[in-house]
Amino acid sequence: MQKYICTVCGYIYDPEVGDSDSGIEPGTDFKDIPDDWVCPDCGAEKSDFEVYEE
Repeated sequence: MQKYICTVCGYIYDPEVGDSDSGIEPGTDFKDIPDDWVCPDCGAEKSDFEVYEE
């Protein structure tokens, strides 16, 4: 699964880890996260994320 990076603060969303603090289970693909989800580090909107190229 593809990782995504916050263009505001650099937080990387890893679908294998999820975001347990926001109720996003491990294994949740980025496209399946609710649109009102925000970056857990800086509060940026989901639209501020882009594909992360390792």
